[in-house]
Amino acid sequence: MKIDIRSEIVFQTARSGGKGGQHVNKVETMVQGSWHVFGSRLLDDVQKKRVEQYWQHKLTVHGELQVKSQEARTQRENKLLVVQKLNAMLQKALQPVKERKATAPTPASVRMRMEQKKKRGEQKQHRNWNWKNE
Repeated sequence: MKIDIRSEIVFQTARSGGKGGQHVNKVETMVQGSWHVFGSRLLDDVQKKRVEQYWQHKLTVHGELQVKSQEARTQRENKLLVVQKLNAMLQKALQPVKERKATAPTPASVRMRMEQKKKRGEQKQHRNWNWKNE
């Protein structure tokens, strides 16, 4: 399922930092895109909840995902990069989670675990050795 949220992204521009000389100091090429997850008309409630849970550390207090780009030299290219990043984030959150299949431990791993437990127990027994009883 491919959802394009381009129409719901709010863009802001600012001056980019870094190298570039006079051009960087006078042109607003950095673009920040904000997408309000809970206000989206493209997603149903279940999808909104999945996006919220997956990107909870990236959401603002108002429930927005924010991404910025200042890699390109033009504002148009940076807008495209912001749209691509937000769409990729959405697709990643909406991917179905692959369930884990339970497997039995191999005989070799059980044997190694038991040997390690036995060795650790012997180490602890040696710590309790009393010098006076000898």
